[in-house]
Amino acid sequence: MDAPHLISRRQALASGLSDRELQRRCESGQWRRIRPGRYLDAPEPDPTPEGRHVLLAVATCDAMSVEPVLSHCSALVFHGIPTWTIPLDRVHLTHSRTNGGRIHKQLVVHAAHLEPDEITIVNDLRVTTPPRTVLDIARSMDFEQAVVIGDNALHLGLTTTNELREHLERARQRRGARKAAHAIAFLDGRSESIGESLSRIAIQRGGLPAPELQARVFTDAEICVGRVDFLFAELGVIGEFDGAVECRSELRGVHLPEQVVTAEKNREEQLRSLGWTVVRWSWTDLDDPTRLARKVHAAAAIAARTRRSGRWIPSPKP
Repeated sequence: MDAPHLISRRQALASGLSDRELQRRCESGQWRRIRPGRYLDAPEPDPTPEGRHVLLAVATCDAMSVEPVLSHCSALVFHGIPTWTIPLDRVHLTHSRTNGGRIHKQLVVHAAHLEPDEITIVNDLRVTTPPRTVLDIARSMDFEQAVVIGDNALHLGLTTTNELREHLERARQRRGARKAAHAIAFLDGRSESIGESLSRIAIQRGGLPAPELQARVFTDAEICVGRVDFLFAELGVIGEFDGAVECRSELRGVHLPEQVVTAEKNREEQLRSLGWTVVRWSWTDLDDPTRLARKVHAAAAIAARTRRSGRWIPSPKP
């Protein structure tokens, strides 16, 4: 993402503007005040939470006397990793020191050691690298947020499991390291959406066996029927999250919505003809792992009475 062009109050006054004129321009919507002493000489270019956060982050870094390092949720935004439910109303910075952390209205400063290889440059700003960022989130946020963000980072190819393990070893004496270890051990870059990551958590909490992710199912004639979200091989069940078939990557493109729905219906019929029982769940099912488990077990009871044919192959972890 391109960094916005900001104007400081000092620059504005040096150009001949007065404080009253700055106030008038902001009140009229011609300019926008991002933070004390920093202005954008245009209406808001990106009204999304991420876009607003970028503006605030750039303005905050510009106002700092010491070159900062963007971290935590701020680093997620600059790396293009979905932040899901993490609030973006404050910029997060990390200073490589042992103390001095503080929280302000629009700023959170963390005090923690940073190795040189844990800092990268994004849009001319210093930002913690993806593996360091995922680790910081895993140490400080809850399990669900850590898994959603870690899965996304792996899926996007921004980090690897080995890198995360290495950074976890570095942080073994830091607060939250044990919590981070639990989350990192659960990550799987084959999860392609927030819903799929949360589905894996619900599946585990519901006491179900761990499914294969993104497995490909074939007929006896070696024709690939499709790739499925979750495959419970021992149960004979295929699980699909949400049923939002228009979002499936292999069905997107030039197809019209009705063509996508038809293609997905045909795909599901082929899977059933091979003896698999297909069960779908939505966001509401993720709030109740027990209900999700009942759905899968009910599907497994049907699959137990059906002979399966064809074969399936697992998808390798990224």
